[in-house]
Amino acid sequence: MSRVPAAAARNTRSAMENKNMKIFICASKYNYKHIPLIKQKLEKLGHKITLPNCYDDPFVEVRTKKESRKKHIHLKQKLLKEQTLKINNNDVVLVVNFDKLHHKNYIGGATFLEVYEAFKLGKKIYLYNPIPKGILEDEIIGMEPIIINGDLLKIR
Repeated sequence: MSRVPAAAARNTRSAMENKNMKIFICASKYNYKHIPLIKQKLEKLGHKITLPNCYDDPFVEVRTKKESRKKHIHLKQKLLKEQTLKINNNDVVLVVNFDKLHHKNYIGGATFLEVYEAFKLGKKIYLYNPIPKGILEDEIIGMEPIIINGDLLKIR
């Protein structure tokens, strides 16, 4: 009778416990480039993934803002409503917070609002990397996100 090493058994159990969760990935548009590999790994673990607003066209807001203030306001309101629906329809939120220029583990305004909405709805909040230092640090700490340091098996 062959024995499975304890670590392998734990990893298999962890993967099985994590099956079939619905995960909303949110991130700054500047970090969208990291999402495909994370999405692929999560799907391999059996999760269903919801991608961030404007994932297929990350800079639509920048272009719209240049067109007119009215169009930008309309788009922004639409996106804020969409993100609330996405959060509501998922089990957890995963914030993909890599560096943006000189901002370590960047979380922008829209992503912060997604984290806050998840908190208000009682959803688990996971951060891929540690909480960034800065003006929103205390608020993010108060929402008690789970820092996974890149270990997707910690999402449960």
